[in-house]
Amino acid sequence: MALGVAAGLTLLALGGCASTGAGKFQCAGTSGREDTGNGWWYAGFMFNWPQDVEDPYLEDDVLIAHQIVSPVLERYKKEIQLWRFHRRAARDEVGHRFSFIFYTTAANARKIYAAIDSSSVLNQLKAEGVIQRVAMDDANVIARPGIEATSDPKWSPSLQKAWPFFIMGVSRTWLDLISQHAEGAGKKPASIAEMRSFYREISEKVESTWKEEGGHAFLHHLNALFGYGPVNLRGKTEMRF
Repeated sequence: MALGVAAGLTLLALGGCASTGAGKFQCAGTSGREDTGNGWWYAGFMFNWPQDVEDPYLEDDVLIAHQIVSPVLERYKKEIQLWRFHRRAARDEVGHRFSFIFYTTAANARKIYAAIDSSSVLNQLKAEGVIQRVAMDDANVIARPGIEATSDPKWSPSLQKAWPFFIMGVSRTWLDLISQHAEGAGKKPASIAEMRSFYREISEKVESTWKEEGGHAFLHHLNALFGYGPVNLRGKTEMRF
């Protein structure tokens, strides 16, 4: 099973970066230098996906987004210029991973990484084996300084620079739907087992919104914004929404 939300390259392949044994991302040709401006930073949450379980527990992405990332975004919203989520799950060397990707200075990145590391929910998820590890960049080196640095290099240069603003809006909408459903549920789960069950319900509600309303609310209005022109879908004919 493969999942791609906020389409982009995987963390390990992106920009010539590789995961190190220390749970960080290291990029070729960038060591020994720290820029003074902004750059892109990754926090990749690697989930345990047992071989005898067919489908990944995608509701855990929702749990991470709301319980761990959302408080960090609220705390550092003035310091983060751009951000987004990336979801993927496939039976390969990467497996099931949920990523929080943000654009800020190295100094801010260190604070944000520390805030993520200090999350009591994260520590519980690790202790119970739900999350295997969290991979973070070396916050002493800005490996991806450009706005377009994490966009798909196959896209046109103009789209590479514009896309991060689009996908931040999409990620914000997804997170806001999660927050609204969670707050409207009227209960606050305590244990990790209760949280996973709770966010399974929230995930189903958000997916239902996408299925029932996404065609008009998202696809149609996006198509309208671009002048109702047809779009080429891979392996399909041109379509309008």
